[in-house]
Amino acid sequence: MENAYLISENILRYIVEFSTLILEMFGICILVFTAIKSFILWIKKYDSIRLELAQGIALALEFKLGGEVLRTVVVREWAELGILGAIIALRAALTFLIHWEIKNEEKALEPKKSDSID
Repeated sequence: MENAYLISENILRYIVEFSTLILEMFGICILVFTAIKSFILWIKKYDSIRLELAQGIALALEFKLGGEVLRTVVVREWAELGILGAIIALRAALTFLIHWEIKNEEKALEPKKSDSID
């Protein structure tokens, strides 16, 4: 019975580690794609570059945050849980700041959109 428990625990650990890697890879891909897209928009002199970049960073952070939450499943020590908690808190704070920046950027772009419509 103990052997079956150890095997299932190892399977769970591998699944969580693999899923965490996939989520973090998605976050990295989104961030790189957004950076390249924003650079192209910067070359073309678009007004909404900051908004596009902030939205991409926020989405990438959500994937990275999901990976950290998954990682808490296999934590064994309190010190490790504390480090993960600090990482999650920092990423959550960054996400909130970026969403605040997105709202402010959308408000700043609204007058420009209404001017171009009239």
